[in-house]
Amino acid sequence: MNQPIEGVNIKANALGTTTNENGFYILKIPANQDITVRFSHVNHKNVTVTFNLKNGEEFEFNPVMNLEVEQIATVIVRGNQRKRVEGITTIDPEIVRTIKGAQPGVENLLKTLPGVNITNELSTQYSVRGGNFDENLVYVNDIEVYRPFLVRSGQQEGLSFVNTDLVRNVEFSAGGFQAKYGDKLSSVLDITYRNPIQFGISTDLSLLGGSLTAEAISKDSKLSGIVGLRYRDNSLLVKAKQTETNYDPKFADAQAYLTYKFTDKFHLSFLGNASINKYNYEPETRQTNFGTLDNPLALLVFYDGQEKDQYQTYFGAFKGSFFASEDLTLKLIASAYHTTEEEYFDILAQYRLGEVNSNIGDEDLGEVEFSEGIGAQLNHARNDLDALITNVEHKGYYDVDDHNFEWSVKYTHEDIRDRIVEWEVIDSAGFSINPPNIDAFNEQPYSPYVGPLVPFQN
Repeated sequence: MNQPIEGVNIKANALGTTTNENGFYILKIPANQDITVRFSHVNHKNVTVTFNLKNGEEFEFNPVMNLEVEQIATVIVRGNQRKRVEGITTIDPEIVRTIKGAQPGVENLLKTLPGVNITNELSTQYSVRGGNFDENLVYVNDIEVYRPFLVRSGQQEGLSFVNTDLVRNVEFSAGGFQAKYGDKLSSVLDITYRNPIQFGISTDLSLLGGSLTAEAISKDSKLSGIVGLRYRDNSLLVKAKQTETNYDPKFADAQAYLTYKFTDKFHLSFLGNASINKYNYEPETRQTNFGTLDNPLALLVFYDGQEKDQYQTYFGAFKGSFFASEDLTLKLIASAYHTTEEEYFDILAQYRLGEVNSNIGDEDLGEVEFSEGIGAQLNHARNDLDALITNVEHKGYYDVDDHNFEWSVKYTHEDIRDRIVEWEVIDSAGFSINPPNIDAFNEQPYSPYVGPLVPFQN
């Protein structure tokens, strides 16, 4: 207080000056009229005074300027830098959100990377370098996530765990990744969900489903959260296949990522997911044409029965982050994953293989005229699975000069109850038999078979 201020801007209409290091200034203004003088400084509140001086009059005015303190919003600095760890591919989340496909998402983009293979466009599962589909790790904000166990086809699978509308950063490694990611053999997909900096809502609607995303942050910037809802129905895609079916799949999930900052050094985060997938499948007929133009053939299958599958998964995780110093960060993660899965089906398939009418102009063009073989097959399953997986993990990060040390300790408990009741009936003897009504016989084991080679006759 009462200290001279250097660099104060003093302005009166077109006239102006500034104070020196001692706070002194001289300003000449017109006489016998009201002149408004404005004193301003970057660190102080403005002072405005009106003067009316006589001709030749000198007036000393030393205003007291109060400090001005203004609180601004959080400043976020973003930078793009080449990853120090080789073998990690960084994927732009905007590309992930805009890429199109039968099953949009991060996995739909991974198939374009070297060594990654996806055999079904409706599936979010992928194999890397010839590995198995369950050898791929997926992390979301340092937390390992899981997928259903009984899913055997892309049509049953539904939505991926990763919600692309919530993603801030995507990293993928097709092998040679660091030991901190675990002991799976094939790959690791490391996802980071974003922390909101302002309120926002976005939605996406299509004939195959829709999504809704909402994000917000409190006035004191301590509590922030982002929530995503998704729904998908792939019946339009599957009905375009060769099999005529009554196909009714419904896939829906809800995700939330919340963060509360108790202090600048301690943050608590929660990641939650609830997913319900229902798959109802009732095939009717299927016809597959093959052969040549001269000898067209077709496999015609008539179905009876249905399949009803249901997968319910719930996942929750708490992560406490303690920033002890600029060089030391400690984290404690506790998570639980619970899934109940049902796979029930009884499907009878009666098929026949025959020649196809290829006469253009006939009313029954494309129909099977003569059956060369018939058969049937019955598939039955009553499969149930109930799994509860809990994890407790500690992670630490310590920087020393240009070196970075990371460590972790993890405890996992798995309680999996799996009941598989599945069988198949095929109306075949399972071995080759001699043609009937032929005067030939097999003299084994005493002598080789010397009967004539004749075609099968019914």
